[in-house]
Amino acid sequence: MSAQMDITVDLKEMDKIIQDVKQKIEHLVEISGGMQCVDRNCDRILASIKMLELNISDVVEFL
Repeated sequence: MSAQMDITVDLKEMDKIIQDVKQKIEHLVEISGGMQCVDRNCDRILASIKMLELNISDVVEFL
C-alpha cells in the first residue's frame, strides 16, 4: 500500500519567485563588467530559468 500525500502547490508564488530570480541574474550580468566567467554562468542559469518559465510561468497565465 502506498501512502498518498496531499501537496499544495502555489503556482503563482512559484512564478513570482522565478521572475524575481530572473531579474536578479539579469542585473548580475549588467554589473559584471563583461566578466566571462560570470556571464557564461548567468547564461546557463537563465536557460534553466527559461525552462521553469515554460513549465510554471506559462501555466499561470491560464489560472
